[in-house]
Amino acid sequence: MPHNARMKTYLVGGAVRDRLLGLLIRDRDHVVVGATPQDMLHAGFRPVGRDFPVFLHPRTNEEYALARTERKTGRGYRGFAFDTDPAVTLEEDLRRRDLTINAIAEDEDGTLVDPFGGAADLRKGVLRHVSPAFAEDPVRILRVARFAARYAARGFVIAKATLDLMRAMVRDGEADHLVPERVWAETRKALAERTPGAFLRALRECGALARVMPEVDALYGVPQRAEFHPEIDTGIHVEMVLDMAARLAPGDALIGWCALTHDLGKALTPAAELPSHRRHEQRGLAPLRALAARLKVPSEFAALAESVCRMHLLAHTAFELRPKTVLEIFERLDAFRQPRRLPQFLIACAADKRGRAGMADSDYPQARYLSGLFHAALEPKAQDLLAAGLRGPELGKALREARRKAIAAAIRAHKKNPAA
Repeated sequence: MPHNARMKTYLVGGAVRDRLLGLLIRDRDHVVVGATPQDMLHAGFRPVGRDFPVFLHPRTNEEYALARTERKTGRGYRGFAFDTDPAVTLEEDLRRRDLTINAIAEDEDGTLVDPFGGAADLRKGVLRHVSPAFAEDPVRILRVARFAARYAARGFVIAKATLDLMRAMVRDGEADHLVPERVWAETRKALAERTPGAFLRALRECGALARVMPEVDALYGVPQRAEFHPEIDTGIHVEMVLDMAARLAPGDALIGWCALTHDLGKALTPAAELPSHRRHEQRGLAPLRALAARLKVPSEFAALAESVCRMHLLAHTAFELRPKTVLEIFERLDAFRQPRRLPQFLIACAADKRGRAGMADSDYPQARYLSGLFHAALEPKAQDLLAAGLRGPELGKALREARRKAIAAAIRAHKKNPAA
């Protein structure tokens, strides 16, 4: 750091929080009190901040931000003016942060600076807002929900006053100013957390889910057949599938997105047909596409989610399928060109089957069965057909038929010896 008597540097935010929780520290962010941008540049720091001064350390590349305050100037998360005057104090900087557990600092000697009781809230397992300024930024609704997804397994809960404030923000229309990119960014992070079902619960409890993902919110209160879904409520089922997906594929937001969207069609089932949901796979494609387009999700996420929505029931009934249908599953997944698609699809399907009351520890042999059939379908080689003189459409037709026959042979072998 520059040699300036009035300047002080503190470790802040997630690094301090995670150390107190005994977790691995991934990122180290710092706040600098009493400095100007010129001081930082003179010391060799590289500027990276667009909205306010943030700098990278010349050796460690860790982020150092000037202490700042902020003033609300308009709707949404961009409606702020920032003040980074050297007179801004550490407490003023911490006061603008979202949650008390993120408003703890540590000086260069390791001493905690905790003016808002964040360490106590960590011990009690409480997600609590720092100040009324929380209500000025609608992204904080999503962040609290994401932290709920991260720490629900540790018993953390949202403080009643914070939840009340989030509800007031939704009523006042702040959630309506959340831009799709920020909704997706926070959702993607939440889907990679340990218990993403808590993300949905938190958003629904404050009313924000209906604003940012109405297609998902519409699933709550929709009944399912109890013999297949003891939890009955489709929204609760989706929460359970999300948490099972996180268990089967930790940190994989792609699988989480598929889990979140696989049953959207159940909200469109005619009332006269309830609690059955015939054709919900087909009905779910339109709301899934609308949601994915609105949030601007990556094409890989959108494509695999459509496959899971369309074909998860086929996977559940794998042992009853004809060779042609099995081949069509592989082809729709584009698994011959992208082999990773099949295991991703099967994990999402397993999460759906096991994300039900009393079924968390059940087996999903369909995944092993379909994986075995896929390996059989890989045996026929295009090179062999080329050597036999086949070209163009005839080659494609012959390769497809060879794959179908290989799948049929593998099915017959499985029926003769299911334990193999």
